[in-house]
Amino acid sequence: MRKVLIANRGEIAVRIARACRDAGLGSVAVYAEPDLDALHVRMADQAYALGGATSAETYLDIDKIIKVALEAGADAIHPGYGFLAENADFARAVTAAGLTWIGPPPEAIEALGDKVKARHIALEAGAPLTPGTPDPVRDADEIREFGREHGYPLAIKAAFGGGGRGLKVAWKEEEVSDLYDSAVREAVAAFGRGECFVERYLDRPRHVETQCLADAHGHVVVVSTRDCSLQRRHQKLVEEAPAPFLSAGQTEILYRASKDILRRAGYVGAGTCEFLIGQDGTISFLEVNTRLQVEHPVSEEVTGLDLVREMFRIAAGEPIGYDDPPARGHSIEFRINAEDPAKNFMPAPGTITAWNPPSGPGVRLDAGFGAGMTVPQVFDSLIAKLIVTGASREQALQRSARALAEFEVGGMPTVLPFHRAVVTDPAFAGEPLRVHTRWIETEFGTPMPAQDAAEVSEPAGREAVTVEVGGKRLEVIVPAGIWGAREPGGAGGTSARAGARPRSRRSHHPSSGDTLISPMQGTIIKIAVTEGQQVSAGDTVVVLEAMKMEQPLKAHKDGTVTGLSVEVGQTVSAGAAICELAGG
Repeated sequence: MRKVLIANRGEIAVRIARACRDAGLGSVAVYAEPDLDALHVRMADQAYALGGATSAETYLDIDKIIKVALEAGADAIHPGYGFLAENADFARAVTAAGLTWIGPPPEAIEALGDKVKARHIALEAGAPLTPGTPDPVRDADEIREFGREHGYPLAIKAAFGGGGRGLKVAWKEEEVSDLYDSAVREAVAAFGRGECFVERYLDRPRHVETQCLADAHGHVVVVSTRDCSLQRRHQKLVEEAPAPFLSAGQTEILYRASKDILRRAGYVGAGTCEFLIGQDGTISFLEVNTRLQVEHPVSEEVTGLDLVREMFRIAAGEPIGYDDPPARGHSIEFRINAEDPAKNFMPAPGTITAWNPPSGPGVRLDAGFGAGMTVPQVFDSLIAKLIVTGASREQALQRSARALAEFEVGGMPTVLPFHRAVVTDPAFAGEPLRVHTRWIETEFGTPMPAQDAAEVSEPAGREAVTVEVGGKRLEVIVPAGIWGAREPGGAGGTSARAGARPRSRRSHHPSSGDTLISPMQGTIIKIAVTEGQQVSAGDTVVVLEAMKMEQPLKAHKDGTVTGLSVEVGQTVSAGAAICELAGG
């Protein structure tokens, strides 16, 4: 390999670009229009526009990405995580184009990326499993039938999903239809496929996983265990390695099951086997993520490995060359998301006006943004990852408290107040560990401070100009007015930058009176009411999608729906009126 195209964005694209530089490899970034000035675009050796604003038009467009790789002279592609990272068709297209795919074989992606097939493989490997449907369900009726046989709660899960998207938990039969529809929508939006299966949901479990590496010579190692139990909406917020408070027997089961599953699937590359551990200590296989994980840095910190560079070596056909590495010390990762914990972790896209990250012993920051950059609502809410390592879990927690207190992000709400509270909460910081995957929703009670509403700096205007290079005419996109305004008659002169727009503060006005207000910028993906319909407080009126997550917008009072002017597919800003709720 000489040059790697990074088929992703944000902090993971920056992370891979840095690994390329460390390894002496060239790097090529790709970007959507909202990422024109993104950090990963600046970090890579080359950057190419994908010509679109949405995921479907850019980071999910296989043909565009392959074309750019060939034009740029790349000979390998690293998919990062999310987008096309677990897409077997993409892996095949990469190799068909004569490029090196830095990931597992497409057959392994299909076998393990399909959560139903993965369950079959886990059963064959002897891994522990909770009851589930053998194949994707046809409709909500089939889910209700499963629930009557096995009881509730049930997990409705995207067969081709991951990262908590397309995962819904039904606690009673009446919720099944809406949750199934929502899971399908999220799965289609995030992964392009909507098939879902169902399994019995373990209540209040820990989420524990193994970071694995497998080479083309049949060798599989477990790099470390991780605990990822601190989640909201089934998406991780805090992760640590190694997973604390496991017995030697539990660790042995996790290591053995992970290796057996990956060997049976013919796996090559970096991957993660995920498990749930019930309150009684029961272990149940959850899924395999056939890619690099967001939380991979904590495994790196306790072993000294660079997992991205290990992926380069494995893709080049090299043997791993070592057995399970011993863990030294303890590492904790905090996802810094543009979300407001005081408002149920509501997405809060905006422009970063202040950026003062921490430093000092044991502190690492993997960031995808910086001061002056705008976090768009069309992509994930992750801004950065703060990774703190110490000689022990106690020291890691102490350093974390200090680093989180130092961290300043201005311009939008972030989850930092939650992180600062949780590192001293006895349920997380004490012994034994008492957090579980729904602990934030059900037990965390520390009041979160109000944060300033998101600020949005509209991007400077752009204009196309035609230039000649060696006699060849080229069209170049530049900031509008970069050469100054021209007076009538052609005389050039200096002026303020044409097309630049002033920053505007967008307040998240709460719904009051009869008007139902959108608390955030987002896209309407479902309208649950009709004009003239009577609703009660708490009924869902519309469903917004922001930062790749669905957010139901509920009626704040009883009333009759009037003035419903929005439509599916429409983007609304924070503070926009959705409808009126007359009477009551």
